[in-house]
Amino acid sequence: MGELNDSAAHRRVSPRLQNVPAEKRPFYGGPKRMADETKDDVVRTKKTKVAKPPKPSVQSSKPEVEPSKGEVTMESSESKVTLESGESKDCVDWSWYTAADLPLTDENGVSYTARVRETLRAFNLHYLHHVQEEEKRCCKPENGSPIKSPSKRPPKGPSMSPSKKTDKKNDDEPKKQSKRPDLKALSEMLKENQILFPEKQIGHLPGIAVGHQFYSRAEMVALGFHSHWLNGIDFVGESKGKEKFRGYKLPFALTIVVSGQYEDDVDNAEEIVYTGQGGNDLLGNKQQIADQVMKRGNLALKNNMDQGIPVRVVRGHDCVNSYTSKVYTYDGLYKVNNHWAEKGVAGFTVFKYRLKRLPGQDSLRSKQVNFVRARGSKVHAELPGLVCKDICYGQENICIPATNVIDKPPVAPEGLKYINSIIVEKDVNIPPNAPGCSCKGNCTNPLTCSCAQLNGGDFPYVSKDGGRLIEAKAVVFECGPNCGCGPGCVNRTSQRGMKHRLEVFRTDYKGWGVRSWDFIPSGAPVCEYIGVLRKTDEVDSLLGNEYIFEIDCWHTMHGIGSREKRMCDVTIPNSDAGSGFSKLSESEPEFCIDAASHGNVTRYINHSCEPNLFVQCVLSSHHDVRLARIVLFAADNIPPLQELSYDYGYELDSVVGLDGKIKQLDCHCGAVGCRKRLY
Repeated sequence: MGELNDSAAHRRVSPRLQNVPAEKRPFYGGPKRMADETKDDVVRTKKTKVAKPPKPSVQSSKPEVEPSKGEVTMESSESKVTLESGESKDCVDWSWYTAADLPLTDENGVSYTARVRETLRAFNLHYLHHVQEEEKRCCKPENGSPIKSPSKRPPKGPSMSPSKKTDKKNDDEPKKQSKRPDLKALSEMLKENQILFPEKQIGHLPGIAVGHQFYSRAEMVALGFHSHWLNGIDFVGESKGKEKFRGYKLPFALTIVVSGQYEDDVDNAEEIVYTGQGGNDLLGNKQQIADQVMKRGNLALKNNMDQGIPVRVVRGHDCVNSYTSKVYTYDGLYKVNNHWAEKGVAGFTVFKYRLKRLPGQDSLRSKQVNFVRARGSKVHAELPGLVCKDICYGQENICIPATNVIDKPPVAPEGLKYINSIIVEKDVNIPPNAPGCSCKGNCTNPLTCSCAQLNGGDFPYVSKDGGRLIEAKAVVFECGPNCGCGPGCVNRTSQRGMKHRLEVFRTDYKGWGVRSWDFIPSGAPVCEYIGVLRKTDEVDSLLGNEYIFEIDCWHTMHGIGSREKRMCDVTIPNSDAGSGFSKLSESEPEFCIDAASHGNVTRYINHSCEPNLFVQCVLSSHHDVRLARIVLFAADNIPPLQELSYDYGYELDSVVGLDGKIKQLDCHCGAVGCRKRLY
């Protein structure tokens, strides 16, 4: 945790201890609408209603050109565009349509950046549930039959798989490749009306700024940014666009994806020579195997040129990464200047379109994409501002450097003795190890694993990407010391130590912060809050200690004190259910973790009103929820070098100083939906 206030006479509290109103609580879970936010708590600008450009009717002076065997050049024509006002001009001027003209909040006052984040979290939730179904399908227990445990999320309707065949087969038949989890997730989102922008729109979309990174094409579809998971050109067709885009020449394009799927593409960032669609072996070697035809997306781009309509451009990048092979960056709006047909390198006719980026947009960020997961953990001495090569001194799986380019002269973090496991105070009694499951090797069958039964009848994790938590829960029961499974079991995901390369760095005005050098997928464990396990009443007198994390697992499970009540399909063993809970009050859990003098890297993670991490209570060795482990998981897909953060959860006006007066502290998290005050 970063430095809050060196002279503050108060102590740090649990992220979920305070009575935070529902509309101010962070959202990490399933596909639900975020609560309306009050005007005082949301950063807003005056609502700007973006007017649509005048609707043109086009009378082209050039006939449509069919593909020919020879090269045919078709420069930008002098098409006459007649506006509804009767004015005639060569083309409609769309250059005014900038991101600055877009509203920051929707009609309910919710920021569009928050809605984008909510939609992607809903997609990831659906996706991980279907990943779990796929892992069960592929799993082969001792008897060779697939696992058929009851699914909490039964498939709803047809999938969006590229294959339209439905295979009816017996369990004993050889398994064919299943339909993709990401496409199944999109099918559910379509059925549940969770697509953020279901209606096609021209130009920038609110909440999706230039430089936004998508980690799959499915994410673009989930947002409504690009309506198809495979096609490179998203366009408005003649059948569905007649009413909304009356007066336009249809079809016309909205988004194109430049990802090197065509051998004839030429990409110079500010200018692009884009190869039209069709005629290539899209699911094979990507080479051209037939002539392209002037229809659908190809005709749409031509009509964009005739009408001067800009097109959104997304650029795909190959990534050497453990989690994603491709990342897509939004580069902004481009104008189609001209187009032509020519013989491609494979000897077939292709259409080419020259696009030029519109001025006045944020600078390109595509070249900053660098998702290379290096092997090893050696820190280079030339790292800018390096003040400590490894703050954990070899206690973690990978070293954690500290950098400081803010202070002159630069100083290193001080006042912490690094530890990688909890220190228990003498007066705290840890319960004995709980009975474990009888699984051998790795736990695979939730019907026979007693630990899975504690989690509501299924495993809370999927094994994909080294283990990912499907969704935030009231408490997660992991396999422990008395279980028969080994360390590679999926239900021990949070016990494997840190696997992402973290860096502690000095911020401008938030003290120290933490960022990752690696891409972190949503649901992946990042780090555990480590310190000294104490009784809560013993730290009340420790004024100025800002690193007290109160364990409030029981309160979260039951939604006590208006806390976020999470999915609570867990079973607390009867032997532990009643012990000690009667003594718990609404505002004072019995135990806490003190990381003031002894702790790990987690104590440097800063607060954010729109965090990318969430707090999860985990039980592994015993089943006493009052002594749960506190683990931070990724709430979103987190790109490299983005600062890590979670919501401290202070209630406004809840901190009182020695003089009895309420203390206030401004929040500097920088989020669009910042609450302006930390407490």
